Amino acid sequence: MGSLAPEAFRGGKADTPVPYGRLLKLKEMFKSKFGSIPKFYVRAPGRVNLIGEHIDYCGYSVLPMAVEQDMLIAVEPVKTHTLQLANTNPLYPDFSTSINNIQIDKTKPLWHNYFLCGFKGIQEYFGLSNPTGMNCLVDGNIPPSSGLSSSSALVCCAGLVTLTVLGMNLSKVELAEVCAKSERYIGTEGGGMDQSISFLAEEGTAKLIEFNPLRATDVKLPSGAVFVIANSCVEMNKAATSHFNVRVMECRLAAKLLAKYKGLQWDQIMRLEEVQAKLGVSLEEMLLLTEDALHPELYSCEEICRCLGISLEDLRTQILTANTQDVLVFKLYQRAKHVYGEAARVLRFKAICEEAPDNAVQLLGELMNQSHRSCRDLYECSCSELDQLVDICRKFGAQGSRLTGAGWGGCTVSIVPADKLPDFLANVQDAYYKRCDHSEAPEKQNLFATKPGGGALVFLEA
Repeated sequence: MGSLAPEAFRGGKADTPVPYGRLLKLKEMFKSKFGSIPKFYVRAPGRVNLIGEHIDYCGYSVLPMAVEQDMLIAVEPVKTHTLQLANTNPLYPDFSTSINNIQIDKTKPLWHNYFLCGFKGIQEYFGLSNPTGMNCLVDGNIPPSSGLSSSSALVCCAGLVTLTVLGMNLSKVELAEVCAKSERYIGTEGGGMDQSISFLAEEGTAKLIEFNPLRATDVKLPSGAVFVIANSCVEMNKAATSHFNVRVMECRLAAKLLAKYKGLQWDQIMRLEEVQAKLGVSLEEMLLLTEDALHPELYSCEEICRCLGISLEDLRTQILTANTQDVLVFKLYQRAKHVYGEAARVLRFKAICEEAPDNAVQLLGELMNQSHRSCRDLYECSCSELDQLVDICRKFGAQGSRLTGAGWGGCTVSIVPADKLPDFLANVQDAYYKRCDHSEAPEKQNLFATKPGGGALVFLEA
């Protein structure tokens, strides 16, 4: 995969994915803020997941692409042992801390905590007790809490900033793995898709991201279609809500009950994919097993304990995480059905892209529609605004439309035939944004066609 070699940004209009004017403006703001000039810049992109929702943390492959929107940080290493963070957006206040005493408060998903995750991840990976201080000015143009991974892009950007300041080297895969682990400092039990695509993305291609071991394969998208992102304007912050972490736990419990049902060592099993791998059966067979082994009704903690032959104390101390201790009931059948079905859809999506039949756009659209139904009905991670937006997108020419990202708000992604794009954008703008109270953000940020962008980069200042 290669490591991240610094690209030269020498004040000239280098061939970079970041507009020269934006870099220049950031440089001027840095100068007025810190009274000096940045030594280098780092950018890390957001992403849109085309298909494969809520399955990375279950061990299954996903199919994202990087978007052009990104996090951009101007950096100056300093002799003091202080980390000073500022943001070009006045909504995000300045922050300063000693680099030898990094504290990340899980109860408050404040913007600077995501930077601290990346910083601390690299610091701990190399076992450094006395790293260099730095001044950083952050500029992001990924809409926050939109499901386009603004928080993970900031963690990745901070990780690459820290690596560069320390003069250390890691491959893109290693860096993605460090950043995926370090985001858990803020309490989000994610699976690694967001960090992987931020580093491994390449312009012009989506990627099939596989885990254990982490690897990325190019997926060429059909030329006759465009992927359009539409923001529901309902914000959902993953780390601020328990929904996300409860789903992670429901999948873990489902995996353990399925493993126990089949006589496997269930206490060793953490992910739904591990059950399939140990049994050596297909995803279709896992769906049939889910029908046999689990029931659609709610599971109480007591019933789970009976199924596994453990005490409530064991469940609380050995299986449940700190942020799922108070959950009284779990849905296991629905979550497992979604995960195994969605994992199969990802593989089918990739196969259609490779085979490129004449009706590829229609077939991919059908998979995206099935994915949204599963997210809505089985995983219950949609909301009324997302469902409405998906319906509007389909009505005005999308072959398929689905929520993307964690859900409960954020964005949809739609596959639209290229020749229908101008009408599609105008009609969706009119039907969703003008008729409802969804127009706080600038129009351009709400609804836009996107193409696969490149991954994280370092620009050196001469």
